[in-house]
This record gives sequence, structure tokens and C-alpha cells, in this order.
Amino acid sequence: MRPNIVLWVYIGLLITGGLIGYFKAGSPISLIMSAAFALALALCAAGVIGQVAVADALLGALLVVFIMRLAKTKKFMPAGLMLAITAAALALVITG
Repeated sequence: MRPNIVLWVYIGLLITGGLIGYFKAGSPISLIMSAAFALALALCAAGVIGQVAVADALLGALLVVFIMRLAKTKKFMPAGLMLAITAAALALVITG
């Protein structure tokens, strides 16, 4: 699968997760952070900033964030799900 397609799908899931966090848990930081990372990843996917290495770094940072969130909450939803999705997206982008 092409890295750009993977990134665009991941961006959609990231925004959706931020919206769910905002509306369900009342967390504006979920919406802000998902929008910020989605924008940066969209710029990577569109070829405006960097190449795949920048997207890899952003996905790696998100991977660390979701690992920390899962360790803190010990609940699969939402951090565990996003951890699995992020790991899959990173693997697909790297193997591109």
C-alpha cells in the first residue's frame, strides 16, 4: 500500500478520534492535538514538508504518546486502539 494512502486514512482516523474525545469526554486537548498532528501529517502526505522521514517521526511520536496513555489508564480504549492503528500505519509507511 502506498504511504500517502496510509497517511490519509490515518489522518481521518486521528481527526475522528479527536472529535470523539472532545464530544464524549469533553477534552479540548484531544481535539487540538489530533488536529495539530493531522495537519502536520497532511502536509507530509501532500509533499509540502519533508518526505516520509518526517511522517515517520510524527508517527513515532504518536506511538510514544499512546504507549504512555495506555500505561497510565490501563484501558484499551482509546489509547490501545490508537496505539495499534498507529503501529500499523508506521509499519505500512516504512515498508511503503
